[in-house]
Amino acid sequence: MKKAKVEVQDANPEEPVVAQENVVGEIPVAESTAPNATEAALAELTNDLQRTRADFENFRKQVEVQKSQAMAAAKYATVTKFLPLVDDFSRAIDAYSEQLSPLRKSLDKTLQGLGLTQIESTPGVEFNPDLHEAISVEDDEGDTEVIAETLRPGYMYDGAVIRAAMVKVKHQ
Repeated sequence: MKKAKVEVQDANPEEPVVAQENVVGEIPVAESTAPNATEAALAELTNDLQRTRADFENFRKQVEVQKSQAMAAAKYATVTKFLPLVDDFSRAIDAYSEQLSPLRKSLDKTLQGLGLTQIESTPGVEFNPDLHEAISVEDDEGDTEVIAETLRPGYMYDGAVIRAAMVKVKHQ
């Protein structure tokens, strides 16, 4: 710490105060801390900038996730509303299979492109309550439940059941 030299004198209120070179006492004066203060301010601003960048990156990632979730939800809602139309097309193709057989391949390819697959529910397939909805059960002798008839096809969307297949079940 440096000490500044100042003179203490009896001052007349009417006379202007003039600094004199005579030293009467010493008063301690703090050293200039400008370099340390500048470094501290720079460090604080750097930390603030890093936090702001991290916050912005987190925000950007969150927006991307929300955007993809919104797109998936919109696609899911569209596919769900589209299922009755798919059922109508399938019935029409089955009724006029000779004339519309090329349409069946095109419809199946389009559905697969959307991530929509039909649940296997042909007669003889083992009943699975996660994939099939049993409307009636025929009491035959046996332990195993198998599908006797498909009343409405079921679909999976991106690996998850979007609509269970409506079936009749029999015991074997």
